[in-house]
Amino acid sequence: MPKGTNQKLKLYYLSKILIENTDDEHFITMPEILSKLENYEVSADRKSIYDDIDTLRDLGLDIIGEKAGRSYNYHVGKKLFDLAELKLLVDSVQSSRFITAKKSNELIKKITGFASRYEANQLKRQIVINDRVKTQNESIYYFVDDIHKAISDNRRIRFHYRHWDVNKNLVFKKDGWYYASPWALTWYDGNYYLIAFVEEKSEIRHFRVDKIKDTEILDESRFGEESFKKFDLANYSRMHFSMFKGEKVNVRLAFDNELVGVFIDRFGKDIMIIPSKTEGWSETNVDICMSDHFLGWIFAFGTHVKILGPEDVIEEYKKALEDMIEFYNT
Repeated sequence: MPKGTNQKLKLYYLSKILIENTDDEHFITMPEILSKLENYEVSADRKSIYDDIDTLRDLGLDIIGEKAGRSYNYHVGKKLFDLAELKLLVDSVQSSRFITAKKSNELIKKITGFASRYEANQLKRQIVINDRVKTQNESIYYFVDDIHKAISDNRRIRFHYRHWDVNKNLVFKKDGWYYASPWALTWYDGNYYLIAFVEEKSEIRHFRVDKIKDTEILDESRFGEESFKKFDLANYSRMHFSMFKGEKVNVRLAFDNELVGVFIDRFGKDIMIIPSKTEGWSETNVDICMSDHFLGWIFAFGTHVKILGPEDVIEEYKKALEDMIEFYNT
């Protein structure tokens, strides 16, 4: 390829050289800039580069020139993302079960494109996540896009829904389609969930997006608008332990004061915490959806958490403990 063939791309290659090779701790000189441009088959002189740098500054690229002896060093200062933000994005991608391993690598490669090559080395982070199995469903990104489009266009959708069988295969939960009116998507414990109004049940339900297959947007308006006017997504996520459905119940709990942080993390800072009659303990009332997962959460704290009411929840917990003892005695 003859020298100078890529002259029309000079601004692009100049910005690429500056972004990839400089940061607050690494600089580049004018001779180095000219040499790297030659590698891209771009010929230039110093004066034209000065003009191009001014143009890139006008376009918003924060190029800083600092005198070093008889010459100048150049580097990009403030970028679209700073290094701490890029690290956060990389960590989020790596730790998410919703994103496949293949897509994680693709996204991280794109994210590192916002950093210098020196900063990119710091983005090669290995996040150790216990019990975080990456999804194998590459089509999930298209399903998410379909759901967002249906929400934006006020349309119902239909889809097939699957679950794992003992042979470790995803199989359909029932024959035929699920019909629903999508209203929100939420992220919980590394998974994406569709929050939708199901007309057949006249209720709000959630579905794990990585178990959805064959989404179709219907030419029908959504149902459930009145239900979602009073719907609190944050509260819904707090009530549904591990996103399992169950009957909504207000429970009264007593807990060791050492666990106050656990309760705030789980139910939010707005919960009322009052002193208990037992020294070093507190009490609170919270709304939950009654399920085995809620009882399991209580059991995990042993004698540091106690259900005070209602009575039927206490009896259900006792029965679960008795069943467990009987199960291990047989």
